[in-house]
Amino acid sequence: MKLPFAVAAPATLAVLLALGLTHAAGAQETAAVPPATAKQGAAHPKAPLGRWITESGNLEVNIAPCNPGGGNALCGKVVRVLANRSMSAPGTDMAAADARPALGMTLLSGLRSADGGTNEYHGEIYNRENAKTYRVNLTPAEPEQLLVHAYVGIPLFGKTQVWRRPAAEQGSGQ
Repeated sequence: MKLPFAVAAPATLAVLLALGLTHAAGAQETAAVPPATAKQGAAHPKAPLGRWITESGNLEVNIAPCNPGGGNALCGKVVRVLANRSMSAPGTDMAAADARPALGMTLLSGLRSADGGTNEYHGEIYNRENAKTYRVNLTPAEPEQLLVHAYVGIPLFGKTQVWRRPAAEQGSGQ
């Protein structure tokens, strides 16, 4: 039986479904790039530099070179504590496993640009709620958003958070 529309390969179909593209009927196997993503590299070459509010709204983190005198790794240090909400038990206060004060703590370390000229950075992230360090990928999503994907082992086994710029920095294009 001949189908009235092209059927994509299983791997391509999985990608289409993951992207929410449910209208595959008549679709060609082409890579569609959303306009925001296509412009992102040129519009925000310094991302993820600058200040970001964590998804939980607990902390403001400044991402800057780890060693201003040399090296190309970036680090993220807490510059302001805004709240004490739990990420693992929403609606409750966080009981930090790390007793050190959050202010001044380095949460992101060893961030280096991924190969291929993308704005993606790979490094480590520290979770003070459970006192564990994870691998992390940072990817600018929009001018005012940063995707923070923490994982163990391979990126497939992880969680993505969306960090946003503080109101005072929005539109600064850091």
